[in-house]
Amino acid sequence: MTPIAPGMRIIVTGASGFVGQRIVARLVAAGHNVVAATRQPGCFPGANQCVAPDLGPDADWSSIVHNADIVVHAAARVHVMHERERNPLAVFRHVNVEGTRALANAAAQAGVRRFLFISSIKVNGEHTDDRMPFAPDDAPAPIDPYGVSKHEAEVALSQIGDANGMETVAIRPVLIHGAGVKGNMASFARLAARGWPLRFLPLGAVKNRRSLVHVDNLADMIAAVVAHPGPLPKVMLIRDDESPSTPELLQRMAYAAGKKVRLAKLPPQWLSAAARGAGRAAIATRLLGSLEVDDSTTRAALGWRPPMTLDAGLADTIAGSTRR
Repeated sequence: MTPIAPGMRIIVTGASGFVGQRIVARLVAAGHNVVAATRQPGCFPGANQCVAPDLGPDADWSSIVHNADIVVHAAARVHVMHERERNPLAVFRHVNVEGTRALANAAAQAGVRRFLFISSIKVNGEHTDDRMPFAPDDAPAPIDPYGVSKHEAEVALSQIGDANGMETVAIRPVLIHGAGVKGNMASFARLAARGWPLRFLPLGAVKNRRSLVHVDNLADMIAAVVAHPGPLPKVMLIRDDESPSTPELLQRMAYAAGKKVRLAKLPPQWLSAAARGAGRAAIATRLLGSLEVDDSTTRAALGWRPPMTLDAGLADTIAGSTRR
């Protein structure tokens, strides 16, 4: 395969999202002809914008992917902590599986050369407490509806790519952080910016490992995938250079905010039992358990490593939380 040169036409779906915006900016900076496909209006300096259809089996992408060289599919129904749908798996499948299938079919018919799918480490599973770090060739073991839908989308995409000669790459990020992030990382960033509330989190005795990735490191890795002549692995994992424990992460976030915090200590087994009793087992898994990945095959395939350090990324995350 010949190198993907600057000036290639690249479609980025979900371009107005937290991750999509950074991908668009990074690809524009690399000199590509980027089309930001989004349902929401936005500002995309250096890129063209088009209105994307709703993700689903009946979406018509033909006019958008016409003459495209690469598709970066970042649009999705994302994981939520408090699900309100009666049948969340059906909704996730409609958007994440059937929506991806419709886009992939249109891309294949248009002659797109490479299709990048932003998947999730949840395809591998929820924790690595009793095992080695997750690797790209592990047997998929998704647990929640979001992870199941991402896995099924990967399978559908791979089948379409193989049948049509379109190279497909599923990128499975770990927890993403950076200015503008939402969810638990945003909550931690706000606590760290204030400093003193962290002292009431009795997590100082936790000894786990949590891989995470800054959004700009993810965008830079995607730019490397776009530029690579190929062939590439079908599944690629990504993380920052360090995988800190939960207390180390919180302390380093506090330091980035100019605070110094000593966390209270309680035995992790007590915290786990209390969380289960309160119906918060999933939160306990994220705070107390490990989720570590081995992205060595990604780095070797691309000749790449994250340009942003963990501390610089956390400082960006904290700065973003204080601007909101």
